[in-house]
This record gives sequence, C-alpha cells and structure tokens, in this order.
Amino acid sequence: MPRPAYAFVFLLCLCLQLSPAHAQHPDTISPQMVQSASQLIDMQFSAAEIDSMLDGLRDYRNDYHRFHQYMLDNAASLPLWFNPVLPGMQVDTVQHPIQWHIPADVPLPARREELAYYSILQLAGLLREKKITAVELARFFMDRLKKYGPVLHCVVSIPEDIAMQEARKADEDFAKGIDRGPLQGIPYGVKDLFAVKGTYTTWGTPPYRNQQIDETAYVVKRLQAAGAVLVAKLSLGELAMDDVWFGGLTRNPWDTAHGSSGSSAGSAAATVAGLVPFALGTETWGSIVSPSTVCGALGLRPTFGSISRTGAMTLAWSSDKIGPLCRTAEDAAIVFAAIHGTDGVDAAARFAAFNYNPDADIRNLKVAYASNWIDTLPENHHIKKAMQVLQSMGVKLIPIVFPDSFPSNAILGVIVGAESATAFDPLTRSHRDSLMVQQRKYSWPNQFRTSRFIPAVEYLTAQRLRYQLMQEVDPFLNQYDAILVPTFAGQQLALTNLTGHPVVSVPDGFRSNGTPTSFTLIGKLFGEAAILQLAQQYQLRSGWYQHHPPLFSN
Repeated sequence: MPRPAYAFVFLLCLCLQLSPAHAQHPDTISPQMVQSASQLIDMQFSAAEIDSMLDGLRDYRNDYHRFHQYMLDNAASLPLWFNPVLPGMQVDTVQHPIQWHIPADVPLPARREELAYYSILQLAGLLREKKITAVELARFFMDRLKKYGPVLHCVVSIPEDIAMQEARKADEDFAKGIDRGPLQGIPYGVKDLFAVKGTYTTWGTPPYRNQQIDETAYVVKRLQAAGAVLVAKLSLGELAMDDVWFGGLTRNPWDTAHGSSGSSAGSAAATVAGLVPFALGTETWGSIVSPSTVCGALGLRPTFGSISRTGAMTLAWSSDKIGPLCRTAEDAAIVFAAIHGTDGVDAAARFAAFNYNPDADIRNLKVAYASNWIDTLPENHHIKKAMQVLQSMGVKLIPIVFPDSFPSNAILGVIVGAESATAFDPLTRSHRDSLMVQQRKYSWPNQFRTSRFIPAVEYLTAQRLRYQLMQEVDPFLNQYDAILVPTFAGQQLALTNLTGHPVVSVPDGFRSNGTPTSFTLIGKLFGEAAILQLAQQYQLRSGWYQHHPPLFSN
C-alpha cells in the first residue's frame, strides 16, 4: 500500500514535539502528535484516519533517517529542472556578430583616479592604444579595492596572484596581435559564491569561511576566455541574504551610514564606487535588483536558464540566476555577451541568441508602462521624469494594467523556502547554523528550520500554481519588448522571478538625501538585447550614469 505523501511534514513537525518518553522510544508516534502536527498544514483528520496513518508515518520517518546518513554537498544536483519556455514558444539560437565600438581616441586622464569610472569600451581603447597595460590597470583597481574596501566592507579577498597572471596574459596577447574582444585586460569582481580554484569561497558566512572548492565557475571560465582579469571576490549577505556577512555590513557608497542591500551587496557597492569596472552577482528573489537600486548600479537579471550556474552556490534550483552589475547598460551587454550560454552541466541552462545592437533604433521597440502603478504618481516623480526623457527620444509608451492578482510572493516564498532548506540541509542538521552572524527571526538559520515544515504537497502545489501563472502572464508580457514598472511595485518582482523574465534596473536620479532612485524594464523571455538597448539610450540622454559618489572620487 502506498504511504501518505503528507507524512513528510508530520514527521518534521514531530521532531520539535517529542516527549521524553518518545525520545527513548523513537518508533512511538501517538495520535495526539499527529493531530497537533496536522494543524500546521491546515488539515483536519478523524481519529480513524489518524489511526490508519500511524504505521505509514513510522515507515516514512525510518526512510528519512536513512536519507540523513548521506550528507549531500551543496553542489549535488536536483534532477527537476525549471524551464520558463512554454509549449509553442520559439527561442532564437542564431547568434550574429556584435560590433562593439571601441573608441580609438580615449585620453589617459591627468588624474589617474578618473580611470575608476571609465566604461569598459573606454578602458578597452586605452589598452589597445597601449596608453596603459593590463598589469597597470589591474594594480590600479586592486589599490582602490585595498583603499576603499574597508570603508564599504565589500571585499572578501583580492586574488593578486591570479590577477597578475591573467593581466600579464592579456598584455602578452595584445603584443602578439591576439584580440579576444572588449573584455581583454579589463578587471572585474565576483560575488563570493562563485568558486575559483586557488581561492577561498566563503559564501559570506563563518561556517564556510575556510572553504576551498576545487573548481572554477562556468562564468569565471567564460570571462577568462574573454581575457578579463579577476581582481576581487566581493561580499554577499550570508548565504545570499541581505548585506550582512562575517566582515560586517556592506555599505551604500552614497551613504556609508547605511547598507547596500543585498544579497549581491559587494558587487553593487564596489562597482558604483569605482573599485571595479563591473562585477557578477546572482538573484533568487531581488538580489541583483535590490542592491542595484539602492546603490545606483545598472543591474541585469537575465532570463532564467540563460547562463549556466556551474560552480555557483545553490540557494534555490528553480530560481537562481546570474547577472552583471555595471554602471552602464552597454557594459552589461558586453559582459552578458561573454557569459551567456551553457556548459551542459547545469541542465536548466540553454543557449539563446543575444543580438544586441549598439546602433538600434529604439523607436521601433514596443514599450509599455504599468499605468496602474505609475499614473497616480506625482508629476515630479523620478519615474514620470524618466518617461518624459524616453518620449523625447521618440519612444511611444503604451499604458497597460500590469497583472498583479496572483499571490506571487506566497508562491515564490514556499518554493525558495523549501529549496533553500534542502540546499543547506546538512548545515541545519549539523547545527553549524548557530555559527552564522545573522540569528534573527527571519534570517536563514531560522528560515531553514521553519521551511522543513513545508509539506511536499504544498511545495508541488506552489510549482503548479507557478506554471498556471506562467500560462496566464507570459503571453501578456511577451507582447512587448519592454515594460516599464516601479522597481518594487506590487508583486512584480516575485512574479518575474517566477516566470523567469529578464529585467534591468536603471538608475534615474536621486532623492533629496542624495541616494539613488531607479525604474525597472521587464523584457521578453531571452529579450535582454531590447531592454539593454533601451536602457543604454536612456542613460546617454539622461546622463545619470555620469554621477559618482563623492567619497570615492579621489
């Protein structure tokens, strides 16, 4: 006879409700325990039903005990792969060459510190004209990381040996006439959840502070192939939550009395402060968008599955995504062009074309805006001013009512809760979670414990609701090349993380207290090129990307 699927949550509940007698007799599961546990999952059972369940519950608990003999590594795969592509959708896989306009007349600044805010293409121009070497550029940014990293609490480590080796290789290639593209010789940083051979990969938390992983993440390999130079592993909130790690609170470059938000905390702060030209981050539910907004970075959260996550820490298999944090949309396009695709190891990843055109006519794009959230804003609101800039460029903005009736936050909360608790099950069962810095009610240690009480039935129900959401919302979203929304309005952040659509967070001004503001552009699935083209043209017209935090301009 098959055993009841809901037994899983009962047994987990009972672990916290065992009497002393039960501790001595682990096979004892009483009807009273089952009745109490059933309340946690919004169920009611009769006495006869409970009596019939007891043997099955004991069998399940014995199974779990056998499972727990296997301490699965975080990198162990989950063979259930989320796919944002609905039946009938066509994914373009024909990649055309991208013509990057590397300038030939970039001046070397009289004040060397001004290099901190040069774009990738400007730095590429300097390197090709031999006005600076890759070794000199790497040392320049590592000096800034050493100087300002302690101010922002954003640097976990500086792999100087790796940086010098990669920089010398870039210079040697230039000398031989080998050109690997615009990233050759360009320094960068990565969120410290990406494995890099020869470094510690700390995941931002004391239990893993001395962890060395004997592999290099797919995205780092792709950047190595493009000739980029790794100069920093940057802070993340512990296990990819908020902006607090074992090194302290990662700071906002515009207001160092406050945090940078997270969890790609150091990637956003370091990029905006000019400590690196760009950085890589990850998002499960806001971890690129939120710090980009708070710090004033241009953050791209690509389509789910557009970049292989091999070698990256797993938080939630069906929601983790990798993306660049930059200062301009074109920088983000350059980085995404280098790292998108798959190595075949991450079964959720695929190759899709990224046909970015720096010279695209954005007037041909079909652009909508969420009238239900924007029309009622004051006329002097930063988003309405951004819309005026777009309209002055010939962009026609179509008013739409953005769908927000689904319980997206609840659906994603259950999915991320169950998957993250699974990913860090050995940490919870070993009680090493007590070593983590954050021990608040809603920090990961307690979230992992709490999430063990999510029934398998409810997790699967959440995934089925997700698919229903996709079926209803995707056809609507995919009518437009871009949809402009307030970054944190309604439940759209959870909704687009559930459907897997790409978004770009675009800085669009400053509050009266000097901190940045932003809007978000949502794209079609695998439609990163359009939203980045629109964002880049907006940035060139508005000029906000030229503003830098004063404390880090010297």
